[in-house]
This record gives sequence, C-alpha cells and structure tokens, in this order.
Amino acid sequence: MSSTVRQFEFHDTAAQQSLTVKIPEVTEANYGLYIWPCAPVLAQYVWLNRNTITGKHIIEIGAGTSLPGIVAAKCGAAVTLSDRSTFDNCLSVCRQSAHLNGLTDVSVIGLTWGQVTPALVSLPKVNIILASDCFYDTKDFENVIMTFSYLLHKNPEAEVWCCYQERSSERTVEYLMDKWQLCGQMVEIPSLETMTSSYSDHLRHVIQLFIIKLQTDKTV
Repeated sequence: MSSTVRQFEFHDTAAQQSLTVKIPEVTEANYGLYIWPCAPVLAQYVWLNRNTITGKHIIEIGAGTSLPGIVAAKCGAAVTLSDRSTFDNCLSVCRQSAHLNGLTDVSVIGLTWGQVTPALVSLPKVNIILASDCFYDTKDFENVIMTFSYLLHKNPEAEVWCCYQERSSERTVEYLMDKWQLCGQMVEIPSLETMTSSYSDHLRHVIQLFIIKLQTDKTV
C-alpha cells in the first residue's frame, strides 16, 4: 500500500508558538488508515488546551492515523495510541505516525472496544481519553461507550474528549450514556483559522465535540 504524508501546522500568534505534525495516510485502504474529518478538529482542541495536558497520561482509542494523540504527545503529554487488536495495519500506522514526528516514548497497544483485556486492565492511570469519530458504525456504539465507562470508572477524575461527525439526527448514544453512568457536555468547536494543512475535508462536515465524564447525579 502506498501512503501520503499530510502535514498539519498549529499556530498561536499571541504566544509565538507553533507546532508541525506529519501524519501518514493510506486513502485506498481500510477506513482506519486515513484521516477522518473529526481528527483535525479534535487535534486543534488539544492544541488550544496544550497547557493543561503537559505531563498527563492520554490514551487515544480507535486512533488510526493518530493525529490528536500525536499532537498531545508533541505538547508534552504521555501518550498511548490504541486501535483494534486485530487491525495490524492500523497499529502499524500508529507507530509510523509516532516515528515521523520523532516520538520515541509513545506506546502503541491493541485495544478492542467492548473487551476487557489484559492490555486495558494494565493501563496506568489515565487522565484524558481521546476519541475521534469512533461513532461511525452503530453496531460499535455500545462497545465504545462501554470502553469509556470502564476507563472512567477506573479513573474517576478523567475525561473523554470526543469528536464525531453528525451523519443522522436519528443516531444517538444518549440512552447508552445513561446505561453506562456517563454524562456529556457539548463544547464549542474550536476555530481552525490557526491551523494550516494539506487536508481540508473537515470543513465540509457538521462536527460535534463533547466532554464526557462519569455521572455524579442520576438526574444529569
């Protein structure tokens, strides 16, 4: 399979800071090997909140090409990238993304949604879970939520930063959130004016961004 390397640049003019990230993409292959529209949006949110994540342990689930997780690692977070344990190509691209950006301390693990495996159980303390467009196939929705729930119950102070593309008003995870004792709060989509890239598909879609936490009150 041939790959294309996309370059993303994040800027903060006021702080005179910038960040360049390179991400490999295999557009003709499995859908986990190309950059989904949500990834640049979530990556921009990570960049804008970079001062709060330094030294934190962040895991990206369903990472694929891993743009948000790579940005987090470049901003000083301890990062674990994960994708389905049977998706060897996706896990390989996760490693390639880390290598392209000079990141030698990023962990890559197989983690299948909805399964409590040794890899999931043995994770160290997690502060933030990144999820970029994991709500694609309705058959996976509860498995994704179950994985959120497991990680949040194990790490009660943690948060999920979840970005997804709205494909149908009839598709919802609200009842699953309640079932697994989670609650979500919509966050304003960050402006992409301070990001430049060779990828622009994210501008053509309706994107939503949520912070998900454990329910502390069943009335929430």
